[in-house]
Amino acid sequence: MPHVTASVLFVIALAYLFDFLNGMHDSANSIATVVSTRVLAPRHAVVWAAFFNFVAFAVFGVHVANTIGKGLVDPNAVDTAVVAGALIGASLWSWLTIVLGIPVSSSHSLIGGMIGAGISKAGTSCLQYDKLKTTVAFIFLSPMIGLVFGFGLMIAVFWLFRRKSPNQVDRTFRIGQLLSAGLYSLSHGGNDAQKTMGIIAVLLYSNGLLGDKFYVPFWVVLSCHAVIALGTLMGGWKIVHTMGNKVTKLKPVGGFCAETGAGISIMICSYLGVPVSTTHTITGAIVGVGSTKRLSAVRWGVAGRIVWAWVLTIPCAALSAALVYQAVKFFL
Repeated sequence: MPHVTASVLFVIALAYLFDFLNGMHDSANSIATVVSTRVLAPRHAVVWAAFFNFVAFAVFGVHVANTIGKGLVDPNAVDTAVVAGALIGASLWSWLTIVLGIPVSSSHSLIGGMIGAGISKAGTSCLQYDKLKTTVAFIFLSPMIGLVFGFGLMIAVFWLFRRKSPNQVDRTFRIGQLLSAGLYSLSHGGNDAQKTMGIIAVLLYSNGLLGDKFYVPFWVVLSCHAVIALGTLMGGWKIVHTMGNKVTKLKPVGGFCAETGAGISIMICSYLGVPVSTTHTITGAIVGVGSTKRLSAVRWGVAGRIVWAWVLTIPCAALSAALVYQAVKFFL
């Protein structure tokens, strides 16, 4: 039976670091609307979001983890150095965007990292193109799905509450937004924590620690949810400001529709095993809600810069990971 080496433990620690940064980066997605509408104070909002990020382990399977672990790069081409290169490259890009306050996808940073490190070791033949095509397609589909759900829910709410006064609507959805923020955080934990699970599982598999069959051990599931929840508690305040105020101004009813629309979208994708970007989805939902007022209610210049960051994420993270792999392969 193979033993756990120091290099494997080191790379697992890197995976947890990425998971923590993911939670810190994406806490903005979970709390931006509920904070910007002043339904919850920031410190209460992060605790609320972290709780649902953690308990998501009891709700979702490991379909997304399986996609990340064996659906993007051939597991037989993966070794400790490839996983380390992917994680360090993705973490560097995530850290840079946190500093700049840009809400990019930590998921696609990790996907880009796996692609770059895998190609750097084994060439393009190691890529699993069927799953990869679906994942790349959802870079563009996830914000559109979020936009459609956000827009549609907002229109439905307008019609259902057309005879209510603004104050009545506001009071109703200040309560409703607590539920929608919990729903979104639950869906976020159910999709994003699984990406780190997949990375750790393929690392264990490539080192012979899972036997002949790839699977995700329960201790990996539980620990990844705990770490992403801890990262959420730390918050990413620059990105909260961008998501909650710069894209469009939101009231509680708008926050409810954006969070609910994005949460439903992400849950569907999680059950289908698609590693969708939670960042892209909630941003699209916020834009959809803002568009119901008038198109000028959305600050399209800010939205445009966010989209450019999305487009650049996979190639930038891939290049970074490829370079890191070449540096660390002599040590791991």
